[in-house]
Amino acid sequence: MADSPQRTHFADLLTSRRGAWVSLGAALLILVTLFGVFGGAQAPARNAQAPADSESARVSELLETFPNADRQSVLVVAAREDGAKLTAADTQALAELLPVLDTHADAESSGPLVSDDEQAALLVTPIQVGETNTDTAAVIGELRDEIAAATPAGLTLQVTGGPAFGADIAAAFEGADFTLLLVTIVIVALLLIITYRSPVLWLIPLVVVALADGLAGRMTAAAGAAWGLQFDAGIISVLVFGAGTNYALLLISRYREELLLTDDHRAALSAAWRKTLPAILASNVTVVAALLTLVLAVIPGTHGLGVSSAIGLVIALAAVLFLLPPLLAVCGRRVFWPFVPKPAAAAVPGDAERRGSAQRGGAWRAIATRVTERPARSLLAGVALLAVMSAGLFGTTVGLDQVEKFRGGSESASGLETLSEHFPAGEAQPIFIVTGTPNTEAAVEAADTVDGVVRAHPAGESSDGSLTKVMVTSEYEPSSAESLAQIGELRDAVAELPDTFVGGAVATDVDARAGNQQDLLRVAPLVLAISFLVLVFLLRSLIAPALLLVVNLASAVAAIGAGAWLSRVIFGQQALDLQVPLLAFLFLVALGIDYTIFLVHRARAEANVHGTRAGMVEAVAHTGSVITSAGIVLAAVFAALGVLPLVTLGQLGLIVGVGVLVDTLVVRTVIVPAIFALVGDRIWWPGRRPQRAARPAGGAPESRNAALSAPNEGASERIDA
Repeated sequence: MADSPQRTHFADLLTSRRGAWVSLGAALLILVTLFGVFGGAQAPARNAQAPADSESARVSELLETFPNADRQSVLVVAAREDGAKLTAADTQALAELLPVLDTHADAESSGPLVSDDEQAALLVTPIQVGETNTDTAAVIGELRDEIAAATPAGLTLQVTGGPAFGADIAAAFEGADFTLLLVTIVIVALLLIITYRSPVLWLIPLVVVALADGLAGRMTAAAGAAWGLQFDAGIISVLVFGAGTNYALLLISRYREELLLTDDHRAALSAAWRKTLPAILASNVTVVAALLTLVLAVIPGTHGLGVSSAIGLVIALAAVLFLLPPLLAVCGRRVFWPFVPKPAAAAVPGDAERRGSAQRGGAWRAIATRVTERPARSLLAGVALLAVMSAGLFGTTVGLDQVEKFRGGSESASGLETLSEHFPAGEAQPIFIVTGTPNTEAAVEAADTVDGVVRAHPAGESSDGSLTKVMVTSEYEPSSAESLAQIGELRDAVAELPDTFVGGAVATDVDARAGNQQDLLRVAPLVLAISFLVLVFLLRSLIAPALLLVVNLASAVAAIGAGAWLSRVIFGQQALDLQVPLLAFLFLVALGIDYTIFLVHRARAEANVHGTRAGMVEAVAHTGSVITSAGIVLAAVFAALGVLPLVTLGQLGLIVGVGVLVDTLVVRTVIVPAIFALVGDRIWWPGRRPQRAARPAGGAPESRNAALSAPNEGASERIDA
């Protein structure tokens, strides 16, 4: 089917001699303007873990009405270096540290409180925390410096507690965004150099995607500030680099093919833009639509990630479609040096044959041929591999405590471990009950009846005196199964008291677990439904989308299982973080559908010439290289998340990286071709089965273009990858 005049005109405008410079100038002007407008935007620093309407969030809001709401306690844990009991002299020396602590305190420090085993002591100093962890880190840093200078001989002092944890988190992430960006750029650059085998070409898509990432960072920050969104900027950067590079690979791969057919590099680029546009658009729309389902999530960080990621991917799409083509047009064919593609007539003897062999797919054709010759055996082998990977889900738990969420040691984590060995484990993270002042005594009595409660006592009234804060100390380690169950028991115990709520760090963990489970059950079916509808619309079939979606779902589950197993065995992480299952599922399904679109639309087009089974062989032969390159780039970019200290992002990068590789090398290469070979032409039901092109007298099929001009097949030609 011929391209519409409008589309042809616009593609030519992007790539013509004058139009390329005009388009390039307009794109750069828009970029500079947007960078200027959004350059000062900063996303909110909040990082709420529980749903906004949860009980723990309600407690946090109520605690803001109490005097000195920005005052939190820092704990200094002391122990002897030799592990012996503290002496009277040690205790006296610790008492003499109180004036040192008071220089940074917002109120009078207290202690030392000696443990029952007399092997540790606790000093408590309340400080005024900043609006962000970074602000608090300055106070904690100064406090630690003064304590280190005044530490009594023979003793070890560790600063821990909520403010210290926040400070250590801020320190761990200091410079992390720059490190992630640098590692991502290096990975993409190396893979592009390997893919293009050119010392020049890799720079062009890398610069385009890097500009898109920079703009996406500023525009998502502005969106976050305007709409109160919370999200992780590292994930957005990875998505922009991964998806943008994939789009560029598709466009440049088709551009290289078109250069083999014409001497006019601008005409070749225009044709490549037109023929890859529908595939790139379909890919982007699918992922963006899947990400936008996250607006229904109740966890603030998950909810905000949907809109911000969608913005980033749309920017990546615009950069590749409207900035990359004029850059390539200006550079011309020589940008592929030293392997410059030329038409057969202009090539040296033997080049045409070698190019023809490369175009026919070589190793990819051989693999696809072997798979389709033995489809049942190939399908069983592929399914067996996915089953083995899925077995990693057995024994997998979800939910990390505060210490486990960050890789690498920290003073606050070590201090918490020392504290738990000698004091009630919940001392560092108390539970708070907020109740009406007349109910205070009843709330304390109700809390004391709950198993595992060490003590409960009033800890202050609100500014108007209507509310009282009751602090509850648990003997259980925070976020352990016992402490999580204890929150439910406390809430049941005070349920009959009016306007009484249970909150605190452990309660927040309970509500976050419930919220993430709710998000998974709500969002996952919507992602599958969107993917199915996109495939139905593009393939005009019900059987093919259903089978492909089942395979994609199995691949996603297998990747999560394998990632969970690798996290346990290699990294010693016994559980997945709360957000990992949902985000990993979302990315694996949405990005997997991308590669399905690239492969199956080519298969649909080739089926008109060769039939369904042979058409799939041709599709794998023609798309195997570009899909594999795109998959490796995407997997490597997600793996870059491992440089960040947050375990959540490391686990997400590992699972998605493994999943994309399996999806690229196994699912698209073995399982999908085997299914198409087994089902045959029936896979296109209820749409029209592909009609093989009539063969001329010589026995060879008619030209591919003539076959693709059959009714209802125009979309397949346009999305030909």
